[in-house]
Amino acid sequence: MEFSQVITTRYSVRAYRPDPVEDDKLRQVLEAARIAPSAANRQPIKLIVMRTTGREDEIRQIYRRPWLVQAPLVIAVCAIASQAWVREDDRFNARIIDAAIAADHLILAAANLGLGTCWIAAFNVKAARAALQLPDEVEPVILTPLGYPADQPGPKERKSLDELVKYDHW
Repeated sequence: MEFSQVITTRYSVRAYRPDPVEDDKLRQVLEAARIAPSAANRQPIKLIVMRTTGREDEIRQIYRRPWLVQAPLVIAVCAIASQAWVREDDRFNARIIDAAIAADHLILAAANLGLGTCWIAAFNVKAARAALQLPDEVEPVILTPLGYPADQPGPKERKSLDELVKYDHW
């Protein structure tokens, strides 16, 4: 797909077919996250691929929407603060931005391959930490199901450029 088509047709999928995701396609979406830019190229992320089959109850503790476990896979994008670039002036740690960029690359690559995803940040962090068996220094940032859509996109509502863009000053 041409890039502008990928970014305009991608949508948050909330219904999935049970069809498995081919290993090659999974590798391609993971590779897209791997090559994503990060501050000072530190790549302070880990990607955890969870198979949903047999883990439905555990995954429902993380996020209760039933469509999450319809997908054959859920990917957690995690950040590691100690590995991230830190801005000297104010000690800003770029880990969350780096994780978000990796997640976005993964999501756009999935859309390009005909796979569906849904950016999820409103999840139970404690349940995610337990299910993913995360060490203390690793923080779950974004979850996304990964699978073939069983729904159709609705209309997208977006602010106009005039509402979002300023030139030269506020």
